[in-house]
Amino acid sequence: MPKLRVFARLARLCLVLLLGLCLASLIALGERLGLNASVARRQRWTCLFMKRLVAALPFEVRVSGELPQRPMLWVSNHVSWTDIPLLGMLLPLSFLSKAEVRHWPLAGWLAEKAGTLFIRRGGGDSQRLREQIGEQLGLARPLLIFPEGTTTDGRQLRTFHGRLLAGAIDRGMAVQPVAIQYLRSGEADPIAPFIGDDDLVSHLLRLFAEPRGQVHIQLLQPIGSVGKERAALAFQAQQAIHLALFGVEEVEQLPRRQARAA
Repeated sequence: MPKLRVFARLARLCLVLLLGLCLASLIALGERLGLNASVARRQRWTCLFMKRLVAALPFEVRVSGELPQRPMLWVSNHVSWTDIPLLGMLLPLSFLSKAEVRHWPLAGWLAEKAGTLFIRRGGGDSQRLREQIGEQLGLARPLLIFPEGTTTDGRQLRTFHGRLLAGAIDRGMAVQPVAIQYLRSGEADPIAPFIGDDDLVSHLLRLFAEPRGQVHIQLLQPIGSVGKERAALAFQAQQAIHLALFGVEEVEQLPRRQARAA
């Protein structure tokens, strides 16, 4: 039975990827004919693709909170590569992603066409990154970042990097904190996290071999950025997400030194 389940889920995923390939081909054909689709339109198409992709993943998804009615800088904790389609299905978004994603087959190309900003690990060009984020927000395009800088096992929250929020302060744009939580039998899901040296194929096979897990996406109260220091803004967003994920007592135990982290 597990093998049959894995095969059925893989077959459904392949159909979705075929849809993505057709979408990519359509965009490429339009470019060759000089009919370039706007970024906003490509983002809408990508959002539809994300919805189809999430439907093919073994998750039951629950979303609480209200979608913002104006562009904001979205900040979320980061557990897995699946965070991207799960959040990207909510509304047309741009993402800040590690540079390696640009070279992923199909997904990297679609991400680039949807307006993804790519960052090199340890690139050291904080000012350029700040300008890129500010430019994206200045075009009234919502942008999602993972300010931890890497994935976790979902049982902890790493320090948020304040430099990634500087662009929101420059533009006076509010921050939309998002808490994403993977659960299995009421506990933190040990299968969903994509960490360390894990590879995409092995991770997919593990996910597909198990019954459906649960995902809870919480859209928290937006945070104003006007007049705030970037480290304080990052800490405030981190505290809100930590509270949503783990509760009041653990939030109060967060080291105050994190408020000084840049």
